[in-house]
Amino acid sequence: MTIWEMFQQSAILTLLGMTVVFAFLWIMIMCVNLVGKLIHKLGLDKDVQPIKPLKPEAPKNANRTISPEITAAITASVTEYRKNERTDE
Repeated sequence: MTIWEMFQQSAILTLLGMTVVFAFLWIMIMCVNLVGKLIHKLGLDKDVQPIKPLKPEAPKNANRTISPEITAAITASVTEYRKNERTDE
């Protein structure tokens, strides 16, 4: 077998392989489109239950205010904690 015969055979096999792959992809795309149209026509693409939009709920303690004494105690605690953290280093 000469080099030209080998090139011819490889070219034929390449074209045959590419044709088979192209045909398979084309058939697959047609089938996917057909199934999509069938599902849409039968109405199977609809949600069973529509999603209800969530309403933001107000916190249960929204009407309460924090007393100034509690705010002062928290502020003092945080300040003391930060002061002690710096000296420990």
